[in-house]
Amino acid sequence: MDGRGAWRDNVFVERLWKSVKYERVYLYAYDSVAEAKQSIMQYMEWYNQSRPHSSLDKQTPHEAYTVMLPTGELAA
Repeated sequence: MDGRGAWRDNVFVERLWKSVKYERVYLYAYDSVAEAKQSIMQYMEWYNQSRPHSSLDKQTPHEAYTVMLPTGELAA
């Protein structure tokens, strides 16, 4: 955390974990770590594939990322 710009990187991660905790973890009583892991993985897939984000102009993170990928052919 002492590197240049590290606090800005951490802001995004902390916001993501806040969403995970309030929208998934705190709402369910898990019987095992495996059950919690599976539930969180399902949430992360939904978060990235289906949930529109206002900061991304109502796109999902997956849609916003794929738009930035190069579309040209790769060199052999």
